[in-house]
Amino acid sequence: MKKFMAAALGVAILSIPSFAVNKENTGCGLGYMIFKDAPDSTLFEILAVTTNGTFGNQTFGITTGTLECKQPQKVVKNDRLFKFVTENMDQLASDIASGNGETLDTVAELMNIPENKKAEFYAKLQENFDKIYPSEKVQSADVIDKIVEIAQTV
Repeated sequence: MKKFMAAALGVAILSIPSFAVNKENTGCGLGYMIFKDAPDSTLFEILAVTTNGTFGNQTFGITTGTLECKQPQKVVKNDRLFKFVTENMDQLASDIASGNGETLDTVAELMNIPENKKAEFYAKLQENFDKIYPSEKVQSADVIDKIVEIAQTV
């Protein structure tokens, strides 16, 4: 029985059409790069996605624009800002809602907002609170993207 299953699996793999792995399903990253020339099949797409998930490289590729990933247009290249916002999401939400506070001051400093523009920056953040924090489950990257977008209008 084992020989029959092995033979059936071998025939199935060999009979798969020879097209590249579907990038729409696997995205980018090490898994995509390893299996991009493999036959187009669910097996190879699962292997590509599993490789990306196992090694956590797709996030790195997106952040850095490597591993055949495209870097988002609004990426913030300030690691300190990303870390600060991630660690202070609740307090930042409170400060944005009130229009002032220590976490807002720190964000403005990390983003190099000129002193004479800070009041306007804080006011615009306060006006757009619902866009910055649309739900309790908002991710820090989304918060940063919205803050950067608003900062560009100041």
